[in-house]
Amino acid sequence: MPKSLIQLQKQLQSLISPSPLQVINHPLFVEKNLTVSVKRDDLLHPHISGNKWRKLKFNLIEARKHGINHILSFGGAYSNHIHALAAAGHHFGFKTSAIIRGEPHYANNPTLKQAKKWGMQLHFVSRKEYRKRHEAEYLQALQDSYSDAFIVPEGGSNAFAIPGVSELCSELKVQCNKRIDHVVTATGSGGTLAGLIAGFSNDQQAVTTKITGIAVLKQADYLVEEVNNLLQQANIKEPTHWQLQTQFHGGGYAKVSPLLSEFCLQFEQQTQIPVEPIYTGKMFYALFELIKQDYFSTGDNIIALHTGGLQGLQGLASR
Repeated sequence: MPKSLIQLQKQLQSLISPSPLQVINHPLFVEKNLTVSVKRDDLLHPHISGNKWRKLKFNLIEARKHGINHILSFGGAYSNHIHALAAAGHHFGFKTSAIIRGEPHYANNPTLKQAKKWGMQLHFVSRKEYRKRHEAEYLQALQDSYSDAFIVPEGGSNAFAIPGVSELCSELKVQCNKRIDHVVTATGSGGTLAGLIAGFSNDQQAVTTKITGIAVLKQADYLVEEVNNLLQQANIKEPTHWQLQTQFHGGGYAKVSPLLSEFCLQFEQQTQIPVEPIYTGKMFYALFELIKQDYFSTGDNIIALHTGGLQGLQGLASR
């Protein structure tokens, strides 16, 4: 029997607490007179950490408000979003289903194997069909087929993702004892970037905070429109200053160069913070490059968001 909304909210509060903020040191930061901290959202929960959880939280609450106990979403064979959704369904009592791009044999990879253990139903579709995932007619046909389901877009980026990510901004304002000049995040579908912009736009004291997204895929300029659409849905009329950097994709989504691999290894050794090269590794690499290029102002206090996704390392190893 589905749990009540009150039960769900109590579970959410007891299982997932605010993530820590960790200052990191490097000679480059000293040279440029910058303070750099990492918001460790990878530590939110062992299985539903990072921005995937932030974006899912209010989708789950919205579904439960309407008495819906089945969440359906979309993803690739190694999707952090699908992994997090399956875990959330397991922990919070939701039935979960996923439309997966690719062939059924992908079900044997570490990400999807674990999702199945958590009870997720996997439905594999061709790449041609998967490209329809944003089309209204296709979504309506899915809703007709899964009449009991609450449909969440790929990556979890929709209007309900915004308040979840905005909660992160509230945490930062409590944890940080000085002005926050800049927040940097990896950007895949735009929901996290939009949530950060919204979270700081709602606070007049933080109106000077700048937000920078690091696109992890090629030809990502379309994400600017995606972010603006999400901000419009959230009724953010005067967003804080933000920018999307599109030149650090490293060849495209899930492309990992020897240079990036070496950077991730050195970063982990220097900071003791684990990263993966698909999202967080590219973001931290871009952050260091931007610092070298004097993208930031002298004396800036910079916060880099660790968006989790460490389960993807198993997928990389299996590939």
